[in-house]
Amino acid sequence: MTDPAQTEVEQPEPGGRRAGEADLEVARRGLTAAEVAERVARGEVNDVPARSSRSTADIIRGNVFTRFNAIIGVLFVIILIVGPIQDGLFGFVIIANTGIGILQELRAKKTLDSLALIGEARPTVRRDGTAAEIPTSEVVLDDVIELGPGDKVIVDGEVLETDGLEIDESLLTGEADPVLKKPGDPVMSGSFVVAGGGAFTATKVGRAAYAAQLAEEASRFTLVHSELRSGISQILKYVTWMMIPTALGLICSHLLTLGLPVDAAVRRMVAGIVPMIPEGLVLLTSVAFAIGVVRLGRRQCLVQELPAIEGLARVDVVCLDKTGTLTEGGMDVSELRPLGDGAHEPARLRQVLGAFGASDPRPNASLQAVVDAYPAPDAWRCTGTLPFSSARKYSGAAFEEPGGQRSSWLLGAPDVLLPDDDPALPEIDRLNAQGLRVLLLAGATRPLNHPDVAHEVRPAALVVLEQRLRPDAPETLRYFAEQGVQAKVISGDNAVSVGAVAGKLGLPGADAPVDARHLPHDDPDAMARALEEGAVFGRVTPQQKRDMVGALQSRGHHVAMTGDGVNDVLALKDADIGVAMGSGSEATRAVAQIVLLNNSFATLPSVVAEGRRVIGNITRVATLFLTKTVYSVLLAILVACWQIPYPYLPRHLTLLSTLTIGIPAFFLALAPNKERARPHFVRRVMRYAIPSGLITGLAAFTTYLLARAYYSGPDALPAQTSAATLTLFLTALYVLAIIARPYTWWRIGLVLLMGLGFLIVLATPWLQTFFALRLVGTTMPWTAVAIAAVAALLLEVAWRWVGKRFPV
Repeated sequence: MTDPAQTEVEQPEPGGRRAGEADLEVARRGLTAAEVAERVARGEVNDVPARSSRSTADIIRGNVFTRFNAIIGVLFVIILIVGPIQDGLFGFVIIANTGIGILQELRAKKTLDSLALIGEARPTVRRDGTAAEIPTSEVVLDDVIELGPGDKVIVDGEVLETDGLEIDESLLTGEADPVLKKPGDPVMSGSFVVAGGGAFTATKVGRAAYAAQLAEEASRFTLVHSELRSGISQILKYVTWMMIPTALGLICSHLLTLGLPVDAAVRRMVAGIVPMIPEGLVLLTSVAFAIGVVRLGRRQCLVQELPAIEGLARVDVVCLDKTGTLTEGGMDVSELRPLGDGAHEPARLRQVLGAFGASDPRPNASLQAVVDAYPAPDAWRCTGTLPFSSARKYSGAAFEEPGGQRSSWLLGAPDVLLPDDDPALPEIDRLNAQGLRVLLLAGATRPLNHPDVAHEVRPAALVVLEQRLRPDAPETLRYFAEQGVQAKVISGDNAVSVGAVAGKLGLPGADAPVDARHLPHDDPDAMARALEEGAVFGRVTPQQKRDMVGALQSRGHHVAMTGDGVNDVLALKDADIGVAMGSGSEATRAVAQIVLLNNSFATLPSVVAEGRRVIGNITRVATLFLTKTVYSVLLAILVACWQIPYPYLPRHLTLLSTLTIGIPAFFLALAPNKERARPHFVRRVMRYAIPSGLITGLAAFTTYLLARAYYSGPDALPAQTSAATLTLFLTALYVLAIIARPYTWWRIGLVLLMGLGFLIVLATPWLQTFFALRLVGTTMPWTAVAIAAVAALLLEVAWRWVGKRFPV
């Protein structure tokens, strides 16, 4: 590495200092323990907490201070004023539900925080002449931080040493091309190394550095875009607007037209408004997401953004990087095949490879296999290096050998370094077809810093590497195929070699690999068609990976991208869902929504299954909640049109909502569910909720009208209400029975238990009094049951008709 460069000394900035203040000796040895302690005492430490979740205060505020809790709170206070307390039971239910939501999210926070610590970056810092990894939060001002391929720049700084250091600043500037850094150049936190290595001095730490903002964005318990959440918000917005005129209509009707006392009119108005609010729907969605985080956390899967669970369940194309995903990170040298003049000096070739491996302080997986196979020779001195780059597909090193002989070498992809008509290529293709990885060692005829250094090289040997296949990969690929998710292998390696590996794992279409260099780059539609038809793509550059994701998205696909290297970052960032390996670079973990901390590709089906459970179950319970909203609006309209009292008190609807929606929805929302995720959440929910709500509301209102004609006298209203309540409960229970399908023993038991709960209320004297329910005679109660039976038949017909008329 070059010596650190002297820079002009400038006045310190707030929270920072120019690197020129550090002398050359500090650059070599780093800070001493005393200097570190002095800076800690001054507060010059990178103390920005790595937030992986919302704070406890934010969780409490987010669950308590909601629009609908405010509305219900006001109504609850009104009922407390006019009484009796049993008509305010809905307020206690909201308190209980909000408490459950807070506890579940706190539990998810604890899981997420502990997992985030596992995946936290640990930069390599020089102190007292020794390089060691330390937590990000312990970095102080003027620390000398080493960088290698894949490392993220965690604080702002200035380059001290560089060995072909190339930094990608696209996440900051939008510029995709890596920037070659020289001593004295600034580096910004949030960028990452794509090639080479070096060291820099921290000039801004803590909240003074750009990393203060980036760290929070990279790993936060966020509630970003989600079709479920946006759909529910849309529904709730419409409900809010419906509530205002309905409340005014009910209160005016009861006070002015019917002449009811103020307290009675208010109770009936509240009874008509409260059931319109699907208050538990938002809560259950949050709880379902939070429990999903906990479940996946047990599988060492870090979900950095909650709706990522839902997003992966909606994915229909998953793009896989071969290395680290289908294959394990390590490789082994299986053979060294000399070429040309190299055939006469195999011993020297082994020395060259040993020296080549020793020249890179941070070898990638391929070079690490070379390092393991060939020890570094004595008396070889490295005089220059060309770091490996995913775009170049090769690296280089120059040596002064014993005796003073100088030589320069390149090691990389044979089909990049050799001309198309080279006689060695057919043999290389044959090796690639066996799933082997082949590197070419070639002598360079030009200096390493020459732009055409890869031209006219002298082939010396083929280094044949054997890749280690992941034992769980075939089963995972089978799962995606069975679930209708297309798997695309996108790799920078040779297409034939990648196809052979994918073929061994049983990927459909692996027998027709595509060389990405031959794709129609200037025609996005043609590229999208090629991507839809193919399954394996080799020699893909980092920019091409990004373009491929965009091309698939342009055809309406929801794309997930997996990867572990810096060459995957741009594609991970643009994909609908980015999935990074825990052992991958810090840059990939920073931009991904999901991090597989156990590095197991086999965890992905669990994430998909968890997402499908959330989506399918929330769709079920949303239909329950919105059926109640529809029949509540309908009843309010019918009552206003007929100019009659609202049939129910708040306590009646609290009881019905608890037994037909609240309790069963909680269990249904957390139940196993393997249904495929489908789009258009609002449309699918409303096409069932509207007919269900209309039938349920009409049935209850019909019973109410018949009961008003049957019962008379000043005490007739409780009997009329009880008959209407019976019809409403039985019809709503049948809606629950439909939504609970397909039946299992516990689903059947859940429906029967809710029915038993209502029977207990009707049969227990003090509960009859508490809920103001008393069935009088036998004619109207059985009429109520008969009307509910007719409504159940209509519900069955409506659901079947909707399912056939609007298949999804």
